[in-house]
Amino acid sequence: MRFPIPRKPRGHRRPRLTRRGRLVLITGVLALVAAGTLVPLLLMREPATPPPEQPRSLLVPEGWRSTQVYEAVDKALGVPPGTTRTTAASPGLGLPAAAGGNPEGFLFPATYPIVDATTPRGLLRYMIDTAGERFGTPRVTQGSQRNSLTLYETVTIASIVQAEADTEEDMGKVARVIHNRLARGMPLQMDSTLNYALGRSTLDTSHADTRLDSPYNTYAGTGLPPTPIGNPGEQAVHAAIDPPPGDWLYFVTVRPGDTRFTDDYAEQLRNVEEFNAHRRTATP
Repeated sequence: MRFPIPRKPRGHRRPRLTRRGRLVLITGVLALVAAGTLVPLLLMREPATPPPEQPRSLLVPEGWRSTQVYEAVDKALGVPPGTTRTTAASPGLGLPAAAGGNPEGFLFPATYPIVDATTPRGLLRYMIDTAGERFGTPRVTQGSQRNSLTLYETVTIASIVQAEADTEEDMGKVARVIHNRLARGMPLQMDSTLNYALGRSTLDTSHADTRLDSPYNTYAGTGLPPTPIGNPGEQAVHAAIDPPPGDWLYFVTVRPGDTRFTDDYAEQLRNVEEFNAHRRTATP
């Protein structure tokens, strides 16, 4: 008698994956492996360093007065108005003793880098140190001695030269006029020193201006003003120590690019009249 061979029940049949199922399974496994590898790598990376700060620039033009420099520094550093002026009055900025604590003349004109950490005190020190380097060269110190001047007096002359002359050639001639007048004991009669006393910049000087009671009124007194009247550049300083030879005692800029020098007072009066005529007809 044959007994039938028992068959496995249908419920115990081994499951078989379809092609689509195999694809989904493989993709999932790969994703898990990738995730398991990527997360540790992300955790191991160092935080990104910020890019280095790009410095800004502050330009101090030749001839600027200290008040102009203070205002520009306040604005460039974003500090309250008057902060740099107050800082300039504090000791320890490295000024020469002859300056008496007044930075005028020693805020060297140049382009200075500025970063977020820059302070008014640090920037003023930078300018004054630069002036010390540029004015402390053998050429400048020996030139001052040759002219029987102190370095401070040389810088004062240079500041007037910077204010009065537009070209390098005229700088030398203006410096010669100053030296000639000082040698003769004549008043310098420089409009730029009056402008400094009055806190202005103008080409028009009245008779009332020349009667101003001020040590910067070089029409009323002889000799140099008590301090520089601005911050001169190297060209003006070199003109002050080594002006060209000449007998000039007077000069006037009749019109831009036309500055006339003479040792004849009558000729100077004619040049001044031409200057006045040009000013009357000039378009405002």
